Amino acid sequence: MLKIPLRQKRGRYCDRQSRRDAIRIGGLGAVAGLNLPSLLQADDIKAVAPRARSCIMLFLEGGPSTIDMWDMKPNAPENVRGPFKPVSTNVAGTQICEHLPECAKVADKYTIVRSHSHGDNGHVTGYYYVMTGYKPRFRDGQNSRIPANVLYPSIGSRVARELGVQGSVPAYVNLPAPMDAGGPGFYGPEYAPFVIETDPVQPDFNVRDLTLPKGTTSGRMTRRQQLLSGVEQLRGDASGKAADMSAYYSKAYDLITSSEAQRAFDIHAESRSLRERYGHSTIGQCALLSRRLVESGCRFVGVDHAGWDTHYDCFPSLKEDLIPQADLAFSALVTDLEDRGLLDTTLVVMMGEMGRTPKVNGDAGRDHWSRAQSILLAGGGVSPGQVIGETDATASAPLADPVSIADLQYTIFRLLGMNTEKIYYTPQGRPVPVGNGGKMIPGLV
Repeated sequence: MLKIPLRQKRGRYCDRQSRRDAIRIGGLGAVAGLNLPSLLQADDIKAVAPRARSCIMLFLEGGPSTIDMWDMKPNAPENVRGPFKPVSTNVAGTQICEHLPECAKVADKYTIVRSHSHGDNGHVTGYYYVMTGYKPRFRDGQNSRIPANVLYPSIGSRVARELGVQGSVPAYVNLPAPMDAGGPGFYGPEYAPFVIETDPVQPDFNVRDLTLPKGTTSGRMTRRQQLLSGVEQLRGDASGKAADMSAYYSKAYDLITSSEAQRAFDIHAESRSLRERYGHSTIGQCALLSRRLVESGCRFVGVDHAGWDTHYDCFPSLKEDLIPQADLAFSALVTDLEDRGLLDTTLVVMMGEMGRTPKVNGDAGRDHWSRAQSILLAGGGVSPGQVIGETDATASAPLADPVSIADLQYTIFRLLGMNTEKIYYTPQGRPVPVGNGGKMIPGLV
């Protein structure tokens, strides 16, 4: 049966917070306060005619370096600009890093927002902020591991709740592991992600919980489900952990008995040539599987790609591994979606929880920097081929009109046709809107 997923151990962040700490904060964390969003602006309502039905988020966990990828400053001092050179894209006047050749060829299919900015330089807290739209607060100060107040749902859980199930696959999927702070919060397990805790780049990749346990026939499985339903009816309305487990069992049964869902997760059905276009990497094959999932009706796919916390000797790893992998994955995804007629209805977002410092540190790396980050957006009604926003001469901060986390979430929700003012209530009766303020990113649509 479906198990409540546990994160595989993948080491610690540079700030000594473990991956388990990150999930704990994401699953039990809190916010500084509740700010009801302002009324939707009339021009937003008129300007945004929702076309997106699904969203894929490629999350570069640890913090990708804006100045080494999407917002290069070739005239800055050497200890700022780094060793990489800018190259022209197929959009006149737009340049990106030389190690992003595939993205340079398809720059007319996406838009770069260079002015995303916020004030949280922590991995765990920054990830929480991006995923929930709220700043975490702790009972005994910032260093405490005891969260305060209530649990807030992630972007994916909000999308799943508002858009609902479409087709045979779950509405919300995480791969190749749970996204930190990607849980359902007080929405409950019905809106939790289905987590694929195996890497699709592996030759023997398969998704657990999609097949019957060994020795169990379909008839026996049906009888078990009927027995469980009967017990639940005798017990009356379940609540608490019993209700949670009932929701998980129901999801598991639906997946096990759905041949359509099993086909959607079968990445081996793709041709070798297409898999090579995406790149033989975790992020590449996760991106390809994401396309299969939205093609089958998934509403939100979150891909967690770790390794971007580049404090030490960062340029070799960026050049040889991280940037080329992201280059192939993103370019192949938007092209493949377009070729299949899916890009217009699928919003693609690629970002991290923060950027990196403009100045190279003494260890030939870059440190945490949340004041400036570039975000890539494609499809779903986004006007492509643009660069929105501008940073100063060292990519330290936006020159004007920074795009906040609230703005980004508002934009995602509006492109998906969601009502950001819709209210849900926590178990304590506190009203929480779908969105936490924000406005459309200017010029994006």
